[in-house]
Amino acid sequence: MLIRRASEGRPGRSRRMSNAAGRHQHSSEYLPFSPMTTDVLNFHFSIVTRLALAIPALLMAGQGCSSRSDTQLERADGLQLTPVSVQLNWYPEVEHGGVYEALVNGAYQDRNLAVEIKPGGRETPVAPELLLGRSQFAITNADDVVLFRAQGADIVAVFAAAQNNPRCLLVRADSGVEGFDDLAGITLQCQPGRAFLPFLRKRGFLDEVREVPYFNSIAGMVDDPKMAVQAYVVAEPILARQQGVDVRTLMVSDLGWNPYSSVLVTTGTLIRESPELVRDFVAATKTGWADYLASPQLANEAILKANTHGMTADVLQFGAEQMRPLAYPTESTELGEMTLPRWQELVDQMKEIEVIGPDAVRAEDCFTDEFLP
Repeated sequence: MLIRRASEGRPGRSRRMSNAAGRHQHSSEYLPFSPMTTDVLNFHFSIVTRLALAIPALLMAGQGCSSRSDTQLERADGLQLTPVSVQLNWYPEVEHGGVYEALVNGAYQDRNLAVEIKPGGRETPVAPELLLGRSQFAITNADDVVLFRAQGADIVAVFAAAQNNPRCLLVRADSGVEGFDDLAGITLQCQPGRAFLPFLRKRGFLDEVREVPYFNSIAGMVDDPKMAVQAYVVAEPILARQQGVDVRTLMVSDLGWNPYSSVLVTTGTLIRESPELVRDFVAATKTGWADYLASPQLANEAILKANTHGMTADVLQFGAEQMRPLAYPTESTELGEMTLPRWQELVDQMKEIEVIGPDAVRAEDCFTDEFLP
């Protein structure tokens, strides 16, 4: 069983330092369809863009690459293990907790899998890693899956750990802001490029909001009650409170923008060629998430060792507590489940805000539930 340290050569910045709460999870790049999405395009035009927009070249280059390694490792009892790697979309954190839990509690090994976890960073090329066969699985968000597919990448979601998205706006409790309708006059620190921003603009919530760049820090909020920041409910609230600031979270999911999060993805090729491998990995990952959400201590220790960017035990414990209601929003929720209506709603929303073309993606192609145990 392997845990790989942060990838060499990938630029990144901590968001877990005492003054750094920013999150820049990788999102695929896409072509603009209106001026509304200019900031999205500019933000993502990076090395990841050049890779992701070159899908045909990647596919040709990958023809000589196996989508899985034929190398076999051996368990202590002599049984053969199949090496598998999973690419994270950010530095190790609670959103990857189930994968680390499945590693440390032996769930992967029980399925005869030798799993390597590859931490990500600011410019993690999730789609190219999968398309070139360097990783068999990856963690991303549902809206990224739609964007990947809009670019021609045959990437498919097979498990969604978080039914509700953790994206929120963080405001001070003394700001006078009780909800999205109260944002007028607020300055919002935000990173261009995430689709939730044009979603908010389209609905008028940012009409009287001054948007300024977000530099992975909540320091502005600490000093100014009229400053708000983009955030994830699993992390930034505790960082603010640790600096003596009482905060309120405005969940974007309450407005209807609710992509699945902590989504396990693979390629259509692997699904067709190695369905049993996919089935085993999904089953073990589901076991890992169930165990992590019940008792996260062991996995959090592994995450702390793997994350060298300012992570703390307190933040991980807080995040794990926040992940439970995201994964189990109702008593009847099946861990990891995905539905066509949810995917269709997301695809329709992304067409509405014009970050994908009208016929770019079919919702039914974005996911499969055939491997859920």
